[in-house]
Amino acid sequence: MADAKVIPFDEDRPRRRIPRRVRAVPAAEPVVESPAAPEPAPAAAPGDSWDRRIAGGLAFLRRRVTGDYEVDDFGYDKELTDQVLMSLMRPLYDKYFRVEVKGIENIPAEGGALIVANHSGTLPLDGLMLQVAVHDHHPAERHLRLLAADLVFMLPVVNELARKAGHTLACAEDAQRLLEAGELVGVMPEGFKGIGKPFGDRYKLQRFGRGGFVSTALRAGTPIVPCSIVGAEEIYPMVGNAKTLARLLGVPYFPITPTFPWLGPLGAVPLPTKWTIQFGEPIPTDGYAAEAAEDPMLMFNLTDQVREQIQHTLYKLLVQRRSVFF
Repeated sequence: MADAKVIPFDEDRPRRRIPRRVRAVPAAEPVVESPAAPEPAPAAAPGDSWDRRIAGGLAFLRRRVTGDYEVDDFGYDKELTDQVLMSLMRPLYDKYFRVEVKGIENIPAEGGALIVANHSGTLPLDGLMLQVAVHDHHPAERHLRLLAADLVFMLPVVNELARKAGHTLACAEDAQRLLEAGELVGVMPEGFKGIGKPFGDRYKLQRFGRGGFVSTALRAGTPIVPCSIVGAEEIYPMVGNAKTLARLLGVPYFPITPTFPWLGPLGAVPLPTKWTIQFGEPIPTDGYAAEAAEDPMLMFNLTDQVREQIQHTLYKLLVQRRSVFF
């Protein structure tokens, strides 16, 4: 066997390095401490909301007893209206008549405006529902100051409540003062002719008077917003009018309906019809000269324009309505 060749080891010769695979280790990133997340606020106990309501109610009663509340020159009590009167009307508005509101964007966000609506229903519930519609649906939660007939302010209790809710006498002077102060004013020019018309004439607008509301808007330079209300005509279907009894009682009419007076107090409960309130495009008046309010032809034309717009919208809403009650 041949001798194996021996390769001498030379210490002075540089050693051969065998490369090794080394896995690269990424450099450690600096640790940044995140700010501590805020602790969630503890959930309010069920009793807390009731405590706040009771405390608010007691504070409200204290202000009522001590007289520490404000009313304006017309007797309007904003706090009482917001906290009590609106709360009483809202279930009737939301649950009973289930009012649907359209065109609320046509009511200006600020400044005066005159809202002109049709009138119906035997009892003036349409005015109250209109007031809730404006307050609850307008982004600015504006208040509507309604112009009411003299009879409203001759009735005990009703007189005080009407004043507290912001209603005032339907006269040009009061309406102009409110408009110039930047308030929303509501008027129903048909008056008792509209609210007391027979059921066979439902949704047929009666005469709008001599255009006094147009004259008031022209003097104040505020827009006129036509408003159409569908659903109020059927709450008390008026099939007759006891005129002799009405004269004895000193009221414009004494309604006879399918339920009143036959069922007594139960007959005074309105039927649960489905309502729609639509606000039309405003008609500007600020472009007219100051003496325009004295022009009878202009007032007649503007009055007729408002009336026709309301009547046309009523017919359109009636065609779209599926049912009186749904």
